[in-house]
Amino acid sequence: MISPKLKNVILTVLRLDDFDLRDETKATEVPGWDSLTHVAILSAVETAYAIRFRSLEILRLKNIGELQALVDRKTAPSP
Repeated sequence: MISPKLKNVILTVLRLDDFDLRDETKATEVPGWDSLTHVAILSAVETAYAIRFRSLEILRLKNIGELQALVDRKTAPSP
């Protein structure tokens, strides 16, 4: 499930008031999400969560649910 925080970051960058983001939603299905906004969204997510993505991690993402899972892994407390 997409967290309200991640949804807010994405919708803010895209300047959308609301959009039904689901785990299976792909970037191509979201209005305004193109290659330039993709970079802006990932940068905004990194800033919002104080994390850094590696290029390979980004290339492997297929949908927003996978982005949420990656954020969750990176923000999980270390054992």
